[in-house]
Amino acid sequence: MSPFVGFPAGKTRFTLLPDLVFTELLTQIRDLDELKVLLYMFYYLNRQQGYPRYMTLEELEAEGMLLTALEHEDEDPKSLLIERLHAAVARCVARRALLQLDITDKRKKTVYLFANTEQGRQAVAQVRAGELVLERRGDVHEPHITRPRPTIFELYEQNIGLLQPLLAEELQEAQRDYPAEWIEDAFRIAAENNVRSWRYISAVLQRWATEGRDDRSTRPSRRTRQSSVRRSRR
Repeated sequence: MSPFVGFPAGKTRFTLLPDLVFTELLTQIRDLDELKVLLYMFYYLNRQQGYPRYMTLEELEAEGMLLTALEHEDEDPKSLLIERLHAAVARCVARRALLQLDITDKRKKTVYLFANTEQGRQAVAQVRAGELVLERRGDVHEPHITRPRPTIFELYEQNIGLLQPLLAEELQEAQRDYPAEWIEDAFRIAAENNVRSWRYISAVLQRWATEGRDDRSTRPSRRTRQSSVRRSRR
């Protein structure tokens, strides 16, 4: 990959971004695909004119620059990139950074995406009320949104405080080794006992992995149990 040569001198185009992208969303988003999709949506919408401004999921799927940005390896098949694109869009919608409307007619379902700005909210409300018609007519409905589980980093910052860089690797290892439900429960138990300590939470997880839990929650894999034993010896 050739290095970036820098921004050229003279007049260049800029994309407007709300300050809240930096002061709020940037501190919340942990998934790089989600961040790339959100930034690309603002890039695309800023280059539209008139009202309303939106993008369909089908249009996003055809954006080669975005798909290239989502690549991990040069050999990633397009089907995998589309799958990751859909997952990233779903996370943006679940976070309410983007708004989604599905319009279904006799032939197909079209997914429309808007930025969650005043203009975007107004357009969605007008489409729902029948005051604004997009390219396709049909039944209008908003998708059922299942809020994704918080990551271990989000749980840490919500329950303990600012994440220290030295702990990041240990948290990542715990997220890989333990079921997500266990991690949430361990943070909840710590909060109920008014203990703001990762050492306490880690001890709870290690005890469950070695001694088991009283409920029927998913048991960790053999590798997880071995990993917990190794950590307990540190």
